[in-house]
Amino acid sequence: MPHWKTLLKTSIIRPADLPLHLVRDQAGMARVTSVYPMRINPYYLGLIQEPGDPLWRQAMPDSRELTDRVCMADPLAEESLSPVPNLIHKYPDRALFLVHAQCAMYCRFCTRKRMVGTTRMRITADTIRAGLDYLKKTPAIRDVLVSGGDPLLLEDEALANLLQELRKIKTIEIIRIGTRVPCVLPMRVTKKLASLLKRFHPLYINTHFNHPAEINQTAATACARLADAGIPLGCQTVLLKGINDDPAIIRALMQKLLTIRVKPYYLFQGDMTRGTDHFRTPLRQGIDIMRSLIGHTSGLAVPTLAVDLPGGGGKIPLLPEYAQYCSGKIRATNFCGHDFTYVDPAE
Repeated sequence: MPHWKTLLKTSIIRPADLPLHLVRDQAGMARVTSVYPMRINPYYLGLIQEPGDPLWRQAMPDSRELTDRVCMADPLAEESLSPVPNLIHKYPDRALFLVHAQCAMYCRFCTRKRMVGTTRMRITADTIRAGLDYLKKTPAIRDVLVSGGDPLLLEDEALANLLQELRKIKTIEIIRIGTRVPCVLPMRVTKKLASLLKRFHPLYINTHFNHPAEINQTAATACARLADAGIPLGCQTVLLKGINDDPAIIRALMQKLLTIRVKPYYLFQGDMTRGTDHFRTPLRQGIDIMRSLIGHTSGLAVPTLAVDLPGGGGKIPLLPEYAQYCSGKIRATNFCGHDFTYVDPAE
């Protein structure tokens, strides 16, 4: 397998360079990529079987990205919640730190598709320093999520220096890394990288698989290296119309994640990001999928269904309703549809 840097350098960034059997509406694709960039590295391209399959839909530009009149450019109000460039402070005790402007693949449903891979996302040594200075001056922040773009595309030395600077800030207890690299460019997870990351515990990684077809031995090896380094792994899956909005697909994905030592963490309702409305699924559909999981598979395989509220409202969980509270007791229906009563203890 070629080196991960070679795979990045040979990524396809123009529809005209795609294999002909994978092309639909090349002119439309070209119009999209003039607004929202395209990158498909050879590894992920090799996972795509045919036009329209679940992986093809995640990677290939779609003319509907330019006709979305429902969604908004910055749905999570990240820019208004940034006290310094590329650092978002939404929740009282944690912050999101954007440290890299590119990804190993540009997912068509990306929350930051207006920025990632473009000149609009400017990350420099100065912006990194400004972010670190803000974290030092804000002791309420105890948990930092390092994201981007994809932070694992940083060179090993640059990543180590960044994590070392974060570890110097005594009020930061937890460091998390958000990355899709184990899914879309797993050969980036070298033994050296895993050894490097091991130095900065407590460190957590949330990765991002959306379909069982993305999980193979190469991805499993990448996740095993991270897990063997003592790094807890979680997965943040996005519900995507025509890709994984099906109870059987989600159940298979969640169960398969556990076999590669990745805990299902979030199942996200799609953000209202401009250019992604054609991916969004009805809220009720997500709740029905959760009902198909709860009680029907191991609790380890059940993520939290969440929606990140527009305007910077933050994440809220969405759950099927199982119980009604009345007169000191609950009347509940279990996963099989049977009714039960539980009496609340006296206060």
